[in-house]
Amino acid sequence: MAFSRVFSDPPPKSIFKTFAVMLLSILASLYFLHCLTERCGTCIPTEKRDAGPVEGFYASELKNFESLRRKRLLQKWTAMRQHSLIHRLESVRKEDLPDGRVFQARAKMSNSLDVDREMGESYFDTGKLSALGEGSKKLPQAIIIGVKKGGTRALLEFLRVHPDIRAVGAEPHFFDRNYDNGMDWYRDLMPKTLEGQITMEKTPSYFVTREAPSRIYAMSRDTKLIVVVRDPVTRAISDYTQTLSKKPDIPTFESLTFKNRTTGLIDTSWSAIQIGIYAKHLDNWLQFFPMSQILFVSGERLISDPAGELGRVQDFLGLKRIITDKHFYFNQTKGFPCLKKAEGSSKPHCLGKTKGRTHPNINPEVVQRLRDFYRPFNMKFYQMTGRKFGWDD
Repeated sequence: MAFSRVFSDPPPKSIFKTFAVMLLSILASLYFLHCLTERCGTCIPTEKRDAGPVEGFYASELKNFESLRRKRLLQKWTAMRQHSLIHRLESVRKEDLPDGRVFQARAKMSNSLDVDREMGESYFDTGKLSALGEGSKKLPQAIIIGVKKGGTRALLEFLRVHPDIRAVGAEPHFFDRNYDNGMDWYRDLMPKTLEGQITMEKTPSYFVTREAPSRIYAMSRDTKLIVVVRDPVTRAISDYTQTLSKKPDIPTFESLTFKNRTTGLIDTSWSAIQIGIYAKHLDNWLQFFPMSQILFVSGERLISDPAGELGRVQDFLGLKRIITDKHFYFNQTKGFPCLKKAEGSSKPHCLGKTKGRTHPNINPEVVQRLRDFYRPFNMKFYQMTGRKFGWDD
C-alpha cells in the first residue's frame, strides 16, 4: 500500500497524443510562415511577376549609377597612370639606350597606358567592362611622316588633346626600320579606338625613306599624310645641335656642310642637309599619293599661331575644330607654346628639355651659302604645294 502511494499511475496515452499533435501544428505553422517570407527554396512555388513601374525605375537608375561610378573611377585610374608614365617616357633618351632598344622601351611604356586601362576596368568592376566599349586596335588612318626637327613632336602632343584622335607616343619606325615585323606587329602597337576615332602615329624619317610611300600605299591608299616643314637652314642647324648634344666631339657644322670649303660645294650626302631638299622627297610621295591627301604644316606657324595650324589639321582630318586658342599659352623661357592641359592631365604641359635647345653660333657666310643653295628647291616646293612658307623673304 505504501509502495502504491509513492509511485502514482502513469498518465493516459491520450495526453501524449494531444501534446504531439500540438507540437507538430506549431512547427508546421512556423514552417509555413517561413515560406511566406520567401526564405525557403523548397516551399510551394509562387508565380513570378514582373517588376512594376516603380521597381523597374529604381532598378534602372541603380544600374545607370553603377555604370557611371565605374566610368569615373576608370577615368581617375587612367589619368593617374598617364601622369606617371609621361615622366618615364620623357626620361628614355637615345643617349641612354642602344638604338635598337630605344623604341622598344618607349613603345612598351606607351602601350602600358592601354594595359593599365584594361587592368583598371577589371579592378573597378565586379564583371567585365566590355559594355563600356573599349574599342579595338586598327592600322593608322593618318600618319605624320616628317620632317625631323620640324616640329612633329609638338604637333602630335597638341593633336592628342582632341578626343577623336588616339596616337602612339613612341615612333614605331615601321615603314623604314621594322617593316619585316609585319602588319600584325604594327597594328598591335596602336592604341584602341572607338568608332569615329582616328588612329595616328608619327615617324619623321618616313618622309626621306624611299620605300615608305609604296609601303604605306600597300597598307591603305586612303591614308592621310601630314608633313611638318621648317626653314631648311634652321632645320639643319637644329639637327646638328641635337647630334652635338649626344656626341660633343663631332666636327663643326661648317666643316660638315661643305665637301670642299674652298670651292663652296655643299655636301648633300650629309643627312642634315639632305633632309631639307623637300621638293626632291615630295616627288617620291606623289608617285603614290595625290596632293589632296598630303597636308603641309608650317613649323614656324606652329610656334607663332598653334591654334591656326591645328585648325587646318583638324579640317584635313575631317574633325570638329575642338583645339583652339584656349588650349595654349606661350612659355617665354622655352620660346614656344605649351598646352594648358595635356591629354589625361589637368596640369600645364610643355615639351621636354630636349626641345628648344640653344643653337651654336654658325658662321654667317656659311648660313648665307646654305640659303643660296636651298632657294631653288624652296621655290619648287612652294609651286608643288601651292603655299609660300616665307623662308626666302
